[in-house]
Amino acid sequence: MDQGTGEGDGVATIAAVVTWFQLSGVMPRTMRAVWLEDRQINVRDDIPVPEPPHNEALVKILRAGICNTDLELLRGYYPYTGIPGHEFVGVVEAGPAELIGRRVVGEINAVCGTCRACREGRRTHCAQRTVLGIVNRHGAFAEYLTLPTENLHTVPDDIPTDLAVFTEPLAAALEIQEQVTVSAGDRVLVVGDGKLGQLVAQTLALTGCHLAVVGRTPAKLELLAARGIETLSGDAVRDAAFDLAVECTGNPEGFGLAQRALRARGTLVMKSTYAGDLTLNAAAVVVDELTLVGSRCGPFAPALRLLTERQVDVEPLIHARFPLTDAPAALARARTKGTLKVLLDVG
Repeated sequence: MDQGTGEGDGVATIAAVVTWFQLSGVMPRTMRAVWLEDRQINVRDDIPVPEPPHNEALVKILRAGICNTDLELLRGYYPYTGIPGHEFVGVVEAGPAELIGRRVVGEINAVCGTCRACREGRRTHCAQRTVLGIVNRHGAFAEYLTLPTENLHTVPDDIPTDLAVFTEPLAAALEIQEQVTVSAGDRVLVVGDGKLGQLVAQTLALTGCHLAVVGRTPAKLELLAARGIETLSGDAVRDAAFDLAVECTGNPEGFGLAQRALRARGTLVMKSTYAGDLTLNAAAVVVDELTLVGSRCGPFAPALRLLTERQVDVEPLIHARFPLTDAPAALARARTKGTLKVLLDVG
């Protein structure tokens, strides 16, 4: 397990190489990257190294994580052609002087800053946004990427690189608490024991709520039980027993379970990417006066703080790692039942 590259020899070496590249003017013209097109992927060595436009930085990728959204892109969830991947840790090679040689993670939505959504503080819903590795912007399954400097967050020295990869999905888990008030004593159900469900459960557990998680995989449920989180089978969930349900499976069965578990005027948070159509009992939503909340990207600063303070434990979620050259095998492993996080070693 990587123990980080903070101020140790790893970052010092990278920073020296970066400085040499900048002073000498020698930078590679092409890079290795995963290319997605027509639901097919291959690893290419002929992708041009991106040139950062104004207000963006060039980041050399160290590590990237495979997310369910990446797998859904392979299934045709969105007609994307290019380099996928949006969970990463990298080192800035070109950009503001204070960032050069620093490890960074990055928010995935690059926004215009001037549209109505941006002006009103809804920047992740910018009408002109590009989304790293998802919408009109090449992603992190590559040796380099570019992102606006305002999207970048430096990684504290005491967070190992492997663990810092979890910043983006951990921020997404924390977004729930930005949208919904969760108090000690609230009865909360998380449906799904996968990568996102694990992070959602760990962050919700910090509120002191009465928390339970529904899942199907004993090994995954054991990870939660080891942290004192109650686990249940779907059959054990009582109807109308919870104030808040968070759906993390991305399938209709999970949504139906979350819906029936809620009391009248309860709240259902939809946290997953749904690749297909979803059929729901709309009459019950109206009669029970349920609140449906869509939830996706979240705040990076609190996520980094939780990782620094070790208030969440993400290391047991790492199930495999592959070099970038073996990305097809890595994606295949990530699709395997029971697998949690798969990492790509890039730098």
